[in-house]
Parts: sequence; C-alpha cells; structure tokens
Amino acid sequence: MMVRISLILAILLGLAATGFNVAMVREKITTLQTSLATETEAHKKFEDQYTRTKSDLDKTNAVLKTTQETLKATEEEKNQAVATAATEKKRADKLTEDLTKTRAEKETAQQEVAAYRASGLNPQQAANANKEIKRLQDTLTVMNTENELLAQKVNKIQNELEAFIHPERPVLLPSGLKGTVLVVDPKWNFVVLNVGGDQGVLERGELLVNRNGKLVAKVRVSSVQKGSSVANLVPGWQLGEILEGDVAIPAHPAS
Repeated sequence: MMVRISLILAILLGLAATGFNVAMVREKITTLQTSLATETEAHKKFEDQYTRTKSDLDKTNAVLKTTQETLKATEEEKNQAVATAATEKKRADKLTEDLTKTRAEKETAQQEVAAYRASGLNPQQAANANKEIKRLQDTLTVMNTENELLAQKVNKIQNELEAFIHPERPVLLPSGLKGTVLVVDPKWNFVVLNVGGDQGVLERGELLVNRNGKLVAKVRVSSVQKGSSVANLVPGWQLGEILEGDVAIPAHPAS
C-alpha cells in the first residue's frame, strides 16, 4: 500500500515538473484511486477466502484424524473379535467332542443297564456274577498256559518216541518257524538260536542256515529251552562260515 502511494506522489511531482495541467493530473489520480480500491477489495476477498479455506482445511484435518483414530480402534476391535471367535470355535469343537463321547458312554451304560435288567439279577447277584466271571477268565488263562506247556511236553515225548522207534525219520518243525543265529562257536561247531520250545522247536530238528537267501549250513538241535535252542553243525553241510544274524528255517517243515 505505501509503495503505491509513493508511486502516485512521484507521478504527481513528475507531472507538475513537466507542465501537465491539473485536470489531467486529477483524472490520473482518480484512475489510480479506483484501481487501488479495486485491488484492495480483491485482496480483502482473497484474504477472506484464504481464511475460510484454511478453516475448512483445519476442520477436514480434524475430521480425518478422528476418522483415522476410529478406523484404528475398529481394526483393533475386529482383530479382537476374530481372536475371540477362534477361541470360541475351539471351545465349541471341544464341547461337541465331549458331547459325542458322553453320548457314546450313555448308550453303553444304557445297554449295560438293559442287559442287567434282562438278567433278572439284583445288584449283589450281578456283582457276584462279575467276580465269578473274572475268576473263570483267570482260570481259563492259566489252563490255556498249562495246555500249551503240556502240548510242548507231549510233542517232546512223541519226538523222543519217534526217535526211538524210527530213528531214520526226520523231525518235523513248524513250517512258519524262522530263527536267527545269536552265538557262533566255530571251535565246538554249535550255534545258539533265538527260537525254542515256545516257538515249536524240538530236539533233533534240523534247520537250514542261510544268508541273503544263500545256503550256508545245516544244523541239528541238541537242546531246547523256552525261547532259545542250541544246534550242532551237521557234518558235510557246511558250505560257508556261519555268522551271527544268519537266518535259520526248518529243513523238514510240517505240512
């Protein structure tokens, strides 16, 4: 503003110095004043517009900040809701599993109750019956064990009798018998096998020793224990050196 006033004064002085008349100077001053007023008003409008724009921008920034904070809070709530949903799903799955198990147990219990009612026994009689059943089961287990031992003794006696009556007949061993060499004594020509009476091994039974499907030797059982046996090398049948881990199968399997 001061610059424009100084400019006007300078123009007036210049005009006066050059002899311009007062009318021309007045007209020029009026024009300059009008232009100055117009520019002043435009400047004021610009300042007012700038102030309003800045105010609107500040409001928009405030709204944006609030929106961002709200969005962040919403995102955190969403993540929390997802985590809660996952936890609740695991809990629901566990409850479903427990419910299924409980239903199965209930059905079993109902079947047992129905069987108990159908038996016509009172609680004491049912308890006594369960004890008697358990005792009979234990007795049956013992008898089965004794029968197995008795069968082994019978087989041994029959084998000895066959050896006495028909010494030329081979001793038959179970067709599925398969043993492994545990110990080798090359000095005394005997081996220890990991199969014995429990697996059906009999004295005088003969086994073929092989390695990777290749025959190594034939051995004849000399003594039998429950889970192991001792066998001697059959003369003329050693085709190679017997090693620990070699496989032994019956030379004369039972049909």
